[in-house]
Amino acid sequence: MDGDRFIASRRDLLATTGGALGVGIALAAHPVQAQTMIVTPADGLTAGEVKVKTKDGKEMAAYRAMPASGQGFGVVLVIQEIFGVHAHIADTARRFAKAGWYAIAPELYFRQGDPKGYTEIPKLISELVSKVPDAQVMGDLDACVDFAKGEGKADTAKLGVTGFCWGGRITWLYAAHNPGVKAGVAWYGRVVGQTNEMTPKHPIDVAKDLKGPVLGLYGGADTGIPNDTVDKMREALKAAGTPAASKSTIHAYPDTPHAFHADYRPSYRKEQAEDGWKRAVEWFKANGV
Repeated sequence: MDGDRFIASRRDLLATTGGALGVGIALAAHPVQAQTMIVTPADGLTAGEVKVKTKDGKEMAAYRAMPASGQGFGVVLVIQEIFGVHAHIADTARRFAKAGWYAIAPELYFRQGDPKGYTEIPKLISELVSKVPDAQVMGDLDACVDFAKGEGKADTAKLGVTGFCWGGRITWLYAAHNPGVKAGVAWYGRVVGQTNEMTPKHPIDVAKDLKGPVLGLYGGADTGIPNDTVDKMREALKAAGTPAASKSTIHAYPDTPHAFHADYRPSYRKEQAEDGWKRAVEWFKANGV
């Protein structure tokens, strides 16, 4: 994908597991395929952890990366998987920065707990992820946009959002929440589900409310997101008839599992991940991000 990157060693990866924001891999994400994990160097970038003031006065950690020189960069919000902002998510932010964007990945569970310490995915979901309300996430992403604007290097009029798995679902929702969103790229995010106080709506419910078009990237062999639910999302977009919904599109990769972009996991599929990345970059550029 990018000649500036190299493969992480297992020793380096595991040495930082459980460390600061943007390094290591959450324990629940094991087994880790360190031999395929890509690391994008930060040379030529301003990159690292920042503190974002939220609307309720708290400080939220976020990993921010942008070109070291220049200004007026389009903004890409990078939304975590269920595992939080670890090395792979931070690396994805650096990839966007290398492509010329201001990318910021906030730790969206910070009020509820730290996902890095969990060893079991079911417990991580039941004890932490399920307790994070969508409304809180929308507000914290808004705070990141305000933070980016306040730094003076970004042009928040060129706003994009992308996310993976849990973050893929949030991508659809945020594209319906913020009128400033020019485009979104949702990687294998759930589109239907049970509603409750924490998750009152799902992507299929907000198709008509999209402010910017969304590119959905899905795996045709994703056992957690059945093909029929993705087809229902396509139908909802078509039925919505709004400009953003009509322009939105979903691309599914045949015989491809969930989390195919996650190069540190056994689910990684190099060809599909590289094609998806190319589509994402082109999508953002074509839609004014």
